[in-house]
Amino acid sequence: MPIRLTLPPTFRDRIAGSDRPQVGMWVCTGSPLVAEICAGAGLDWLLIDGEHSPIGLETTSALLQAVAPYPVTPVVRAPSDDAVVLKQLLDLGAQNLLVPMVDTAEQAAAVVRAVRYPPRGIRGVGSALSRGARWNRVEGYMADADQHVSLFVQVESTTGVENAAQIAAVDGVDGVFVGPSDLAASMGVLGQQTHPDVTAAVRATFEAVRAAGKPVGVNAFDPAVARSYLEAGASFVLVGADVALLARGSEALADTWIGSGEDETDAGK
Repeated sequence: MPIRLTLPPTFRDRIAGSDRPQVGMWVCTGSPLVAEICAGAGLDWLLIDGEHSPIGLETTSALLQAVAPYPVTPVVRAPSDDAVVLKQLLDLGAQNLLVPMVDTAEQAAAVVRAVRYPPRGIRGVGSALSRGARWNRVEGYMADADQHVSLFVQVESTTGVENAAQIAAVDGVDGVFVGPSDLAASMGVLGQQTHPDVTAAVRATFEAVRAAGKPVGVNAFDPAVARSYLEAGASFVLVGADVALLARGSEALADTWIGSGEDETDAGK
């Protein structure tokens, strides 16, 4: 007799069941070892980034396996809203998806259909072959598939901000994540995530999403900015990344042990 397995709670359920915001970090290196180290750090969630990293399907599978023993919720950011890729991510075991660059309610509705089985959607059926259903060891997986999957969409353009209320209201969208970096670019202030116009747009999106009854999250590496967004109602935040921690940490080592590189004998010239 095969054992019967129970899947962990979704990110949707983690947010709903918590009395505080969920705090997490990016996983971008593609290293299962690094992902496992991050998973045991005590954070609430990890974002496995398939959009701006070398992480593909096989690597995503390995990362999910690496973090599975730890009490952290992995969310996988897809490279796009492509229905085929979303199907593959779900089948390899990604329960929680973040889809980037969603600008309209119509696009959000199409993404919802992509992650649901017929008749509610167009997701292809392959549970007997996939880790997502633990190779049919999760009893009733297909009938209960919507309970096992949470879907978050990313608003990161001026068009997305304008349509945030309608996007959040789409049935099947479990939350909205705001991306200040691309939003800044869309607003003509590339690289200025804390520009007053950008932060105002982020807060306007917060208000629209929360009014629709959905949780809203944001990316903010600056601690002061992250705290301000939490105070403004963010239910989930990303406050760092494995690659950024490694870059800044190694730079700090170089500064401590080597300094500026200027020869002390030349300093007074």
